[in-house]
Amino acid sequence: MFRPGSTIVVAIGGNALVHEGEPPTIAVQSQNVERAMRALVPLVRERHHLVVTHGNGFQIGHILMRVAAAAGEAYDLPLDVCVAESQGEIGYLIERALQNVLLEAKLSMPVVSLLTQVVVDARDPAFARPTKPVGPPLSSRDAKRLEASGVAVARERGRGWRRLVASPRPLEIDDVDTIRWLLRRPTLVVAAGGGGVPVVRRRGGRLEGVPAVVDKDLASMVLARGISARHLVILTGVRAVYRDFATPRARAIRRLSIDEALALADAGHFPEGSMGPKIEAAIGFLREGGRSVTITDADHLAAALRGRDGTTLTRTGRAPKEADA
Repeated sequence: MFRPGSTIVVAIGGNALVHEGEPPTIAVQSQNVERAMRALVPLVRERHHLVVTHGNGFQIGHILMRVAAAAGEAYDLPLDVCVAESQGEIGYLIERALQNVLLEAKLSMPVVSLLTQVVVDARDPAFARPTKPVGPPLSSRDAKRLEASGVAVARERGRGWRRLVASPRPLEIDDVDTIRWLLRRPTLVVAAGGGGVPVVRRRGGRLEGVPAVVDKDLASMVLARGISARHLVILTGVRAVYRDFATPRARAIRRLSIDEALALADAGHFPEGSMGPKIEAAIGFLREGGRSVTITDADHLAAALRGRDGTTLTRTGRAPKEADA
C-alpha cells in the first residue's frame, strides 16, 4: 500500500465504463461507474489525494453519431466541443457515483468534476497524419464525400470506413494549478476526461480548440507529472498485463521494470490501441520520478495494491519500500 497522504492519479479506462456485450445505456454505465468508484473508497479512507481521469472512446463515438444524425437540423459541433461534452457526461456519472459511495462509507470529502483543457503543439506531426478512428462507421459514399472535403478516412477491418483525426502528444494540462489548489483543500477531483479537450496556444497565450483526440493514458501521465503524483493507477478491462495476450500462452505479469516493459513492447506483447499506450504512459511516469504504476481492473484493485494481483511497474521491478511509497 501507499504512504498515507500520497497523491495518486487513477485512470479509468473506457472498458471499465462500458463492458463488452452490455447494452450501452446510461443506467448500465452508472452501475459500472459506481462499481469502479467503490474500489477507490479505501484510498479515500487512507487520506490519499486522488485525481480520477477517464476515457471517452465509446461516448465520443455516440456523440458524433448524434451530430451526424442531426446534420442540417441542429448546429454542428466541432470535435473539441464533442470532447468537452463527453467530459460533462462522464464526469457527472463519476462525480455522482463517488458522492454516493463515500456517503455509504460515512466519509466526508468534496468531489468536483473539472472540465479540463490539454495543450498540444500545433506543429505536432500527428496533425499531418491523422490515425485515430472516431465516430460511427461510414458508407463508401459518405467516406468519399468527406475525403473530397479534406477529411482523412480509412477502411477499418470489420467496421467499414471511419473518419480519422489527429492524436497529438499532450504537452501540459492547462488547468493544473486549479487541480493543485483543489487537492490542497482537500477535494477529490475528476479531470482530464477523454484525454482532455485539445487546445493550442496562439499569439499572446490565447487558447484555441483543435480537431483532435488526445490519448487518455498519456494525458493522465502528463497530469500526474504536473501535480507531482507519486503513484499512477490504471483501471482497465483486464486483470493484469499479459505476455502473449489473447493466446493459449497468455500469462499474467505481476511485476515489471522499465527495461523489462521496453523489451516486451519491442517484442510485440503490447499492441497499439490496447495495452501499448498504457505501458508507454507507465514508463514515462516512472522515468519522470513516479514511484509506481498499478494496472488492473476494479475488482482486483485492493489485492493489486498489495502486490497480490494485477501488475505493478517500478523503475527496477522491485516494490518500493513502504517508507518511500
